[in-house]
Formats: sequence, C-alpha cells, structure tokens
Amino acid sequence: MYFILSKVLYILILPFMWVFGMLLYAIFTKNTKRARKLLIYSVVVLYIFGNPLLMRLYANAWDIKAYNPGNTKYSSIILLGGFVSEDANGKGFFNNSANRYTEAVKLLQNGTASHLLFTGGNGNLNPSGFREGIFVQAELRKLNIPDSLLLIESQARNTFENASFSKAILKKTTLKPPYLLVTSAFHTRRALLIFKKAGLPVVAYPCDYYKTNMGSVSLWDILPDTVVYGTWNTYIKELIGYVVAQLK
Repeated sequence: MYFILSKVLYILILPFMWVFGMLLYAIFTKNTKRARKLLIYSVVVLYIFGNPLLMRLYANAWDIKAYNPGNTKYSSIILLGGFVSEDANGKGFFNNSANRYTEAVKLLQNGTASHLLFTGGNGNLNPSGFREGIFVQAELRKLNIPDSLLLIESQARNTFENASFSKAILKKTTLKPPYLLVTSAFHTRRALLIFKKAGLPVVAYPCDYYKTNMGSVSLWDILPDTVVYGTWNTYIKELIGYVVAQLK
C-alpha cells in the first residue's frame, strides 16, 4: 500500500499538476477575478520551475558533494538501480542515470572495492517480468567481471527495499562495513538517510551530477527551459521522499 501511495503522491505534487489544476479551475469558474489570479499564478509557477538558474542554485544546495576515496579500500560497493529502463520489447537499456553504473565499474576495476552489490528490480506500479538486476548482471559479465565478485539483488522496488534487501544479503557474507554507496547526486541525500535508518553503514559516492557549476550567468540561465521542468520533478520527488524517510 505504501508503494502505491508514494507513486500517487508523487504525481500530485508535480508543478505541472499544480498548473493544470489552476488552469482547469480558471476555465470553469464564473468568478473572472479569481480566474485572472489563477492565470497569473500559473505563469509564475511555470517560470519558477522552468528557470535554469534557480534549478542550479537548488541543486547546489541539495546535492551531496563529490567524494574521492583516495587509497581507502572497501569490501563492497552498493550500486543502486534506476539507471536501466525497459523498452517496448521488454528489453533493457541504459538511461540518463547510467553514470552510476560506469562509476561503480571503475571503482571495482581500480581496486577501490573488492566486490559489487547491485540492488534493483522493477519499480513500476504494474511491473512486467523485466528485472533490472538481471540486465545489470548480464552487462557486468560482458566486461569479464567474475560472478564471484558480484552480489545481485533483483526484487527491490524503491530505496527502502534497496537498503533492507542489501542488508539481508550482506549479513550472509564476510564483507565488512562500511560499504561504498554509489548513486546519483540528487538521490544521495535520501539514500544516505534510508540506509542509516536501516542500520547499514555506508559512505556516499555521489555521481551523475546536474550542471551545478555556477560560473558566469547568461541570458539563457533566466529564460524558461522545458528540460528544467523534468529536472525539478526529480528533485521534488527526492525532497518528498526525504521527508517521508525522516518520519518513518
């Protein structure tokens, strides 16, 4: 039930849903003064959540800073899913968050960690038989990474289950904490909180950063950009998820 409610809540808090609701009300209300106000509010919301500069400022404040492990060694990486999507034929492909995967592979291959635990299944409300873990295992084998170095979990649907299932798997091994948690920068803050509450010691290795280098500001940084709306959706989801995790 929590899984379904979290999906519904996410849809309701999207900025475009706010705008859609206000415009719909403005169309059908007979109060012209109220309709005019709602139109103004809609324009303001569209501008705020389409503004690249505001998005960068928020991302800079939210994202956990990059971590360089240096000579520190870890027994295992915990790589969180979410970087593989399912196509129309039921096959997997790497999506825009694939930097999680490439960074984790580098950390394994350069000896920063001796093992890699992947956790992720299918987070759709009406899931098919596709499982991200199975796809990732096949891709890692293509890189000639031995199965003896891999721990694959393919049932988790969200970050709470990532933490819970990872803890159960690692408990059966001799791999000692802390573990190196690899996920996207926008997701790291929430993931850290959830793993901490699950009692699984981890060190964050954020990657896949949004364009957070402020540098100089140009005209394009204050003009609305449709791409930014999608980015805000991601960050709002993380903020709500973080609050929910705090309350659990």
